[in-house]
Amino acid sequence: MVQKEVWVKADHGSWNDRKSRITTGLESGVKCVLVDADDVEKVRELGDITIAAFDANLKSNADIYVVGKNSEGDGTRNIPQDLSGSLDISKAAQLKEKGVKVAAYVVIQNKQYELFAHTMGEICDYLIVIGTDWKVIPLENLIAGLHQKDVSIISGVKSWEEAKVALETMEHGSEGILIDSDNPDEIKKTVSVTEKFSAGKVSLQPAKIKRVEAVGMGDRVCVDTCNLMTVGEGMLIGSQSEGLFLIQSESEESPYVASRPFRVNAGAVHAYIKIGDKTRYLSEIEGGDKVTLVDKDGGLRDGVVGRVKIERRPLMLIEAEVDGKCVKTILQNAETIKLVGKDGKSISVAEVKQGDEVLVHIENTGRHFGMKIEETIIEK
Repeated sequence: MVQKEVWVKADHGSWNDRKSRITTGLESGVKCVLVDADDVEKVRELGDITIAAFDANLKSNADIYVVGKNSEGDGTRNIPQDLSGSLDISKAAQLKEKGVKVAAYVVIQNKQYELFAHTMGEICDYLIVIGTDWKVIPLENLIAGLHQKDVSIISGVKSWEEAKVALETMEHGSEGILIDSDNPDEIKKTVSVTEKFSAGKVSLQPAKIKRVEAVGMGDRVCVDTCNLMTVGEGMLIGSQSEGLFLIQSESEESPYVASRPFRVNAGAVHAYIKIGDKTRYLSEIEGGDKVTLVDKDGGLRDGVVGRVKIERRPLMLIEAEVDGKCVKTILQNAETIKLVGKDGKSISVAEVKQGDEVLVHIENTGRHFGMKIEETIIEK
């Protein structure tokens, strides 16, 4: 998964106005706030968050030093035709030599500003670009021109719709978003849409059930998260790392128990769980760990484990076939444990039968200590 960042711009208006943006950002899970240097210590008192500061000196205690704000606070200084004479470029280079994180702030007003932004992107850790009349084309040019450089492009936007466009640009998109809005809903929606782009998608395909068989008692793992999941959403679990079943959360009501949309009754202790690009054993998972939540369309998002419960329960072997490949998993034999059918609807372990088709994720590479490896590995 490619982690995209959201920054909140909070350098205008009264302190109460700025504070409102900052606290909304903190509550929404943004990565960074962009403020003036005088506000750095005030922000530290509000919460633990990365702070980028305009015109910061090395005594300001900022995490990122931002070059490029003019005296009016609405763009970059006048840019000389000969960019080698730019004071901003010189200042950025000097800060980099001191070993601190540096960002350039550039309002793209014309082609010369785009060239200036490209040069700054070759020096700085972050390049904050603000579009004026043309938003997409300069961003496309900068993404294409700097994709091999060690710089994160942060796109300045006013709304979550603009954020979505920036994240989709050139397929790769910008590495982050700077949201400039007093509307808390815009900030929250920007975080939400950015999380979806960060997580990405995983391929799911139908596998036909070949065998369903009770196998006796064993230890199974319930993963209780700090997140509420929906119908059709859960985790990828399996006895073989090359074939993982989508096991739905307990998000549906049942005649037997109330819904527990935070829980995935995931399977036996030996099973693999897909987390990001790696796998782990279910027996290893514990409170505070990150997990990957997957929906019926393959959409991904991060989850946080609240607790794990390992209990002795009756178990059921589920065996399926896809493209001639046999994949298996072992789940608790109970009505509330559900796979996801190819139509996106849940199928209870107590009702699944030969011929049913369920969603699985198939990989053609083996795993060594949870990492993909091009090696012949057979798991039965």
